[in-house]
Amino acid sequence: MSTPTRVYLARLAGVAVFDPNGDQVGRVRDAVGRLRPTQRPPEVVGLVAEMPMRRRIFLSLNRITSIDADAVVLGSGTLNLRRFEKRPNELLVLQELLDRRVQVEPGGQSGSVVDVAMECSRGGEWSLARVAVREQTGRLTRRGHLHQVEWERVRGLSGIADSRGTANLLSVLEDMRPADLANALQDLPDTRRNEVAAALDDERLADVLSELPERDQVEILAALDRERAADVLEEMDPDDAADLLSELPPPEQDVLLDLMQPGEADPVRQLLKYTPGTAGSVMTSEPVILPPDATVAEALARIREPQLSPAIAAQVFVSRAPMTTPTGRYLGMVHFQRLLREPPADLLGGIVVNDIDPLRPTTPLPEITRRMATYDLVAMPVIDRNNRLVGAVTVDDVLDHLLPRDWRDRDVAERPSTAEPTLDGADG
Repeated sequence: MSTPTRVYLARLAGVAVFDPNGDQVGRVRDAVGRLRPTQRPPEVVGLVAEMPMRRRIFLSLNRITSIDADAVVLGSGTLNLRRFEKRPNELLVLQELLDRRVQVEPGGQSGSVVDVAMECSRGGEWSLARVAVREQTGRLTRRGHLHQVEWERVRGLSGIADSRGTANLLSVLEDMRPADLANALQDLPDTRRNEVAAALDDERLADVLSELPERDQVEILAALDRERAADVLEEMDPDDAADLLSELPPPEQDVLLDLMQPGEADPVRQLLKYTPGTAGSVMTSEPVILPPDATVAEALARIREPQLSPAIAAQVFVSRAPMTTPTGRYLGMVHFQRLLREPPADLLGGIVVNDIDPLRPTTPLPEITRRMATYDLVAMPVIDRNNRLVGAVTVDDVLDHLLPRDWRDRDVAERPSTAEPTLDGADG
């Protein structure tokens, strides 16, 4: 193995994994240590890599030819794509040890774990040999000293951890996409998951909640105080917030809605009134809406806004004032490809398309799916009986509701088939 004899594992988190042909197959998410019956440090037996579609697999160290800060390279063989399952005598180093409160002997100095290093012996065995511990200092203005000490000198690395901080684990997770971070949270014990979720800022937590199964969403929201829960709901898209609140008892819904700002709560209240399985229940109430006298240049600037999802930014809906839902009279929509082909100074009223009948709030999901597939649309307008735009159904809304209710649950999504898949590469 072309690798340093000491590797600090937190620095490997997120590093790309390549097969022998140089193709990326995933990213490192953790390392697996095997506990020993003696006091010797745990043996490191492999890495956990995250593959496409959120599948986490085991990579044996025996099959890894190179490890460094930029890449992990696999040797020849077969890559086993069976989902990784931790055994009773194993530990996930980053998940279980980062931020753990420990004492360093002699003297019993308290601190928290910020990293763990594995070292290779002359016989080629890797073990968790050193721990980076930051002292606890009671001062608010200065961080404690960082010590790198032998595993045997640290007390508190085994057993159930007390409530602990989250800074170091968050630093490992901070570059993940919301869907990948949601996936990582599902691997954590409930208490640890709730600690990490609570430490995220409101916007980040809102994005992550939208990617979690409903059960986990409810449990994380319940672990927050109600003021914080309302703040997070305000950061969610109204349709996602409505979906989450619909999982709560009506009295709890009312409490949280009352704590939200009226401008944020009102569209959520409206969405909660619609019958499940209809356009009203799955639509977003905040599509891109512009008046007919807006220019093509203004429309292009609007859909470039980074917070818009691709499905929302794919078209502009045109209506009379007011521009917030429910709008004035709905006139039609303009797809972004049409915007790219027209002169920037042209008005939207001159290029608007209205030859496809809009949805009604009561339109059932099967009919929505059929019509979107028929016309190859990524979004469709929803209008009320007064021809006012009240929202838009996007293709991601439809997919969320067509898939099984528990499709985000890893235990369901990754349930193995009768024949486990493998790829040419390296054996896990």
